[in-house]
Amino acid sequence: MTMAALDEPLKDIRLRTVLGRLEMIIDNENDRIGSDMKFDIKASNVHKSRCLYELTILCKDVGPGDFPQGFATQMKSMRQKLHVNARKLEAHMNAMRTVADILRSAVQENEADGTYTQEQFRHGEF
Repeated sequence: MTMAALDEPLKDIRLRTVLGRLEMIIDNENDRIGSDMKFDIKASNVHKSRCLYELTILCKDVGPGDFPQGFATQMKSMRQKLHVNARKLEAHMNAMRTVADILRSAVQENEADGTYTQEQFRHGEF
């Protein structure tokens, strides 16, 4: 038995492990984005990026026709979940931009209301 033959089951196990971890991270992120104010999206993104990197490394030498058949369903499901995740992240980022724009406008209006700050009065800059 060649070393390549021994590596195949190990590669399948590693691939299944990475896909399972990635699926768990994406499901958690999809469930919590927009509903859990304490959700750490940055940490989740780090974990997701790591899994995607590992998946890329595991699949770099595998052609589309060489991909193990047992993973086709899991990969299709993962693609759909990633699509949902991208839409949720885009909506989250748009909401954050809207809030930032509202805050920026409020600060600009506050600064342009014709009043002076205490610091300006102290130094006679009015």
